[in-house]
Amino acid sequence: MSGEYAHPEALVETEWVAEHLNDPKVRLVESNEDPLLYETGHIPGAVKVDWFTTLQHPLRRDFIEKPQFEELCRRLGIANDTTVVFYGDKNNWFACYAFWLFAYYGHEHLKIMNGGRTKWVAEGRPLTTEVPTYPPTDYKAKDPDPSIRAFREDVFRQMERGLPLVDVRSPQEYSGELIHMPNYPQEGAQRGGHIPGAVNIPWAQAVNPETSTFKPAAELRQLYEQYGITPDKEIIAYCRIGERSSLTWFVLRYLLGYPHVKNYDGSWTEWGNLVNAPIEK
Repeated sequence: MSGEYAHPEALVETEWVAEHLNDPKVRLVESNEDPLLYETGHIPGAVKVDWFTTLQHPLRRDFIEKPQFEELCRRLGIANDTTVVFYGDKNNWFACYAFWLFAYYGHEHLKIMNGGRTKWVAEGRPLTTEVPTYPPTDYKAKDPDPSIRAFREDVFRQMERGLPLVDVRSPQEYSGELIHMPNYPQEGAQRGGHIPGAVNIPWAQAVNPETSTFKPAAELRQLYEQYGITPDKEIIAYCRIGERSSLTWFVLRYLLGYPHVKNYDGSWTEWGNLVNAPIEK
């Protein structure tokens, strides 16, 4: 199945993971929306990367900086040549978020486990509550890669130039009907709606609902191209905090091979609170 994708090496199946559970060159990373899920049982040997407590800067709204990222990798036993395989709940959306941040700091060998936790559990594969420890490494990160991350100035430029913006939220969020997300107090915005010119392609349309696996490349191409999201254009994807849009970024960048795709992680929690920023409903 994965051979039809532009970068099939970025996706592995559960069988591959099962065969590499004891491979010292592979590190499994579980990253979930539910911060307590890992403790209830995870793939043997997998380490936990929590999107909020592990990846976010402790003071300002940003990610951990390069020295903290290096320290994280050292602590998790990830070396520069380690193949890091991400998986998680909710169709791998937070797994893609962690993948994106590792790509931002230049880690070269990154993969997503197709189907995530859902598929692994459905197949009756083993889970453990044992938390592994690994010898620390001497990890050295690269400088952040500006080609995959958009800031608000980039979004203003994108809007002014009439270039594609992909809003991956639900139709209710996009229309402005839903402003406050129940159960997500950290994702509040004062205004509802969407960035002018953005098209609405909800993130989950890229995934098979029954298996949590990604749809075939031909279906994905049709999904995005019908809205004018084509590989010859510079594209920015966004959601509320950048986690759902990181899955869309992964699909466009790795599964379809679009060369110029950025994730706007400020997303609606920034834009919907930004003074004098234009909004459409």
